Amino acid sequence: MGKPGLPKRVLLFVSTLYREKEYYYTALDSLIELFGDVLFESAPKIWDYSDYYTPELGSPLTKRFIFFKNLVSEGDIAAIKITTNSLEDKLSKDGKRRINLDPGYISSAKLVLATTKDYSHRIYLKDGIYGEVTLIFKNKTFIPAINTYRDYADEQNIKLFNLARKIYKNMIS
Repeated sequence: MGKPGLPKRVLLFVSTLYREKEYYYTALDSLIELFGDVLFESAPKIWDYSDYYTPELGSPLTKRFIFFKNLVSEGDIAAIKITTNSLEDKLSKDGKRRINLDPGYISSAKLVLATTKDYSHRIYLKDGIYGEVTLIFKNKTFIPAINTYRDYADEQNIKLFNLARKIYKNMIS
């Protein structure tokens, strides 16, 4: 019989989606206050995978990932999602978000996203937050799961997440 263990320390990241750069930099300052120094940021990339966010955020949209130096407990991801949702609300204007913030983490075996949306492949964590294993590390690379968002399955982003995992592995060894 297995015995319960403690949560692992994992590499926190926040995915950002925005139209106006000023909201990215304002959110970045707040995220640094909340989670500590940035390990690295991805380059800005036009996000054109769907029109889902256009009515609220406008277009064209830009996506960036922010990775943090301080490792976090994987058990804290639900609280982190609630915190990033509060930050989205704080930066909203006229009832519309100006930036979308989606926290997740990278461990040796997987990339996990936190979400408020339930679905068949998501597991309830707590306080209205679900966890989704978005990418699985197998055969020396991350591979998408069956319901992985297209942007997370993008070859450039897979390379980015593989790099982040490599850095993470060096941090924990």
